[in-house]
Amino acid sequence: MQKDTIAIHTGYDKKNGNGEMAVPISQTTAYAFRDSEHAANLFALKELGPIYTRLNNPTNDILEQRYAQLENGAAALVTASGASAVFYSIANIAESGDNILISDKLYGGSVTLFHFTLKRFGISVKTFKSDDASDLESLIDDKTKGIFFESLSNPQIAIPAMDKIVEIAKKHGIITICDNTVATATLFNPIKIGVDIVVHSTSKYTSGNGTALGGVIVERDNLAEFFKQNSTKYPQFTTPDASYHGLVYTDVPLPVFCLRARLSLLRDIGATPAPFNSWLLIQGLETLSLRVEKHSNNALKVAEFLKSHKKVQNVSYPGLKGDKYYDKAQKYFKNGLASGLISFEVESFEEAKRVIDSAKLFSVVVNIGDSKSLIVHPASTTHSQLNEEELRKAGVNPTTIRLSIGLEDTADLIEDLNQALNK
Repeated sequence: MQKDTIAIHTGYDKKNGNGEMAVPISQTTAYAFRDSEHAANLFALKELGPIYTRLNNPTNDILEQRYAQLENGAAALVTASGASAVFYSIANIAESGDNILISDKLYGGSVTLFHFTLKRFGISVKTFKSDDASDLESLIDDKTKGIFFESLSNPQIAIPAMDKIVEIAKKHGIITICDNTVATATLFNPIKIGVDIVVHSTSKYTSGNGTALGGVIVERDNLAEFFKQNSTKYPQFTTPDASYHGLVYTDVPLPVFCLRARLSLLRDIGATPAPFNSWLLIQGLETLSLRVEKHSNNALKVAEFLKSHKKVQNVSYPGLKGDKYYDKAQKYFKNGLASGLISFEVESFEEAKRVIDSAKLFSVVVNIGDSKSLIVHPASTTHSQLNEEELRKAGVNPTTIRLSIGLEDTADLIEDLNQALNK
């Protein structure tokens, strides 16, 4: 099936149950088993089915099936937020003493997770230059367990050298994890270029209106074979798990990454989405491709306006001809569309604050992917934990303004920005 069909139909047979056209919400914490043998079989993975909603749920399962197919993956696991999806993707492969290599251009929340929270777990990080990955290979050692990057970074709106990152990772037998939140599965599928794991904050474009938190992890096909070939690096997948009656994940004929994340991390940490949130996100998926195309087209028009404005110092938008990432957008993203985020620079920090406070249609919000247009100052909000030098290295300046372009008429958005800039 094609993506638009997958987003609407996968995982749900309306001929079952009462024939509801909308996916039902299984708003329950627990499930009645047929008998004791059925319960035992489910826990032993001899049968598959819902056990407890912290582990699995029919509504959540439909969202997982749709995301797995949209990303050309083998399986998916939905989580309570994008942050928990990122955390689980790392916790599934790394432990105290290990390190993760991360892009120098990442969302501020991910930067905080990697540099501060994971450090307390004994997992260290090293930062590589994502534009060309020129220093990536030199940072790899025998404790490197993962390489993490964003396909379209927030708020720098940068596209990394993804083919080179994947090539180096495969050479050294290291898991690659790509946050595809901004590009979305509509415009780009990292698994198609060899990425192992894809994560999303589904709170953003999947929701589309800022009503539901959620995240998802998607794994590529045949990761079990990868873990067998690299068993000394990732023994948690190839040796008995004492916490699950000696289960060896690579011996189970199921996609192993999401299986272990479900049976170990969801079970023990419990960042599980509410079925109602998954239901809201299922509704969002049905129109995702239409909205992302509109977001992208609107953003290009706004970026062209900003580029021509005398008070704008610089505009970052990969769909814009002349942008340093334009060629990469044409190479990687469907029809060269570049989603809805724009960053631009003004003369000073004071000017940036004045523009943001003068906007009328744009709401001052740190979310992205909303149907409504949003504006924010990253240096004092999403990246405020970084010092001046760290901000510079991350490509975030005190003069940077980030826009998330919504679905309004662009004439109104441009008029609003024009009055804010000229005020």
